Amino acid sequence: MNEDHSTASAVKVSHLVKRYGDMLALDYFDLDVRQGEIFGLLGPNGSGKTTAINCILALLTFDAGTVRVFGEPIGPTSYALKRRIGIVPQNIAVFNELTVEENIDYFCSLYVADKVRRHTLVNEALDFVGLRDYRGFRPSKLSGGLLRRLNIACGIAHRPDLIFFDEPTVAVDPQSRNAILEGIKQLSREGATVIYTSHYMEEVEQICDRILIMDHGRHLALGTADELKAMIDTGERISVETANLGGAADGSNTAAMLKRLRDLPFVLEAVYDGRELTVRCRNGEHNLIDVLNILESSGTNIGHLTSRQPTLNDVFLELTGTALRD
Repeated sequence: MNEDHSTASAVKVSHLVKRYGDMLALDYFDLDVRQGEIFGLLGPNGSGKTTAINCILALLTFDAGTVRVFGEPIGPTSYALKRRIGIVPQNIAVFNELTVEENIDYFCSLYVADKVRRHTLVNEALDFVGLRDYRGFRPSKLSGGLLRRLNIACGIAHRPDLIFFDEPTVAVDPQSRNAILEGIKQLSREGATVIYTSHYMEEVEQICDRILIMDHGRHLALGTADELKAMIDTGERISVETANLGGAADGSNTAAMLKRLRDLPFVLEAVYDGRELTVRCRNGEHNLIDVLNILESSGTNIGHLTSRQPTLNDVFLELTGTALRD
């Protein structure tokens, strides 16, 4: 991830309101993306992400608020601004009748009229996504991972300053996923600003400089991954495999043991399903030793044990009530 970014805004959204009839899709939504950063925009399905992006791109009108891109208001006819923007949609958006090279050239031609310049850009895009050897293939002959790379090449061939990536790694193999993520980081190193949406929390944590979580059309939380984790109550989560919680094989001591654990000042929750004990602790505390001491003193047989710190998925669950893939 980048360490140093300009404080200038690439995208600034202020008090944005969008209604669809009686439904409020964006509720005075705010967003400020700095130039040069990889910015994660996260939210459950129906949270307003797509509506917000379409308003930023001037594909939708809105009821109130302002949208500025690189300091300028954007509208349907802001063609100079739109030439600086690239979009990589979640759904594959290429023409099956055209070859890989022809697809990239077509999408690049929407922004760059000069054929000589476009030829150079298309070759650079082919090299960037590793498709030079497939330039004559039609999309139907490509694997899912290579199709995703083609989708990216079509969105970035004109060298945009601002790029929207909407779940670009859905249903691709790990090798292609890594190539895509490394490519996005390279684009950022070369000066592009990236707005990235995904349901894969490990990807977001790996590449995003800052992350905004939204729901019901509202801005809920903003920060780095570590800053977001520090905002929630949930901290360490301890899981212990055991068939005799409390020391009695017949389960007679289970309720008493759970009460002892729940009475610890740092414990938010302790549950047992007959095979595994899960203890959820408050943030900022490391409580494994205290929990183990109680279990061992009761004669509980301890099997496999894990302890992990909060994840972005925990943040999501606490802020929105919805768990995403982790």
